[in-house]
Amino acid sequence: MTWSTPLTAVSNVTLTASQWNASVRDNLAETGPAVATTAGRLIVTDAANSVAERDIVTDYVATAESSASTGYVNLATVGPTVTVTTGTKGLISVGCLHDNATATARGWMSHAISGASTAAASDTYAFVATSDAANQTYGASHVMLWTTLTPGSSTFQAKYRATSNTSTWTFRRLIVVAL
Repeated sequence: MTWSTPLTAVSNVTLTASQWNASVRDNLAETGPAVATTAGRLIVTDAANSVAERDIVTDYVATAESSASTGYVNLATVGPTVTVTTGTKGLISVGCLHDNATATARGWMSHAISGASTAAASDTYAFVATSDAANQTYGASHVMLWTTLTPGSSTFQAKYRATSNTSTWTFRRLIVVAL
């Protein structure tokens, strides 16, 4: 349902039940408080004169795990991973601690999407952490605003790659703000 322009009241003219319901009841049912069913969620526009409730979802993996793959892969403990219903937009944040045994080596953390929307992990929406010295740990994060999602349920999952030698990622977090 969408909000519609209410009738204009005219003196001494009685509104029918269907006119009242369409102008008042149905429009009130399309407001943020009427749509909200769960505390802590966002109310966003999903079409002209229409609102929807959206969630903010996060997942966290504390385990330190490594890879020497130069293509995006899962680590031994896959993820973090979240599944959420989005509209056409979503704000995605990935972050972790990174280190590499070799000075100036790089490690990348990106995300892939499957479900209603699909996208492979890519450097385009990843962060890269470069070690200045061997075994030096850095914290890094990246935020990406997707504006081309297909509305519906999608799974977002962190992916990793190294440019040389073995990178290690620890305290990995993924946050998705569904819009």
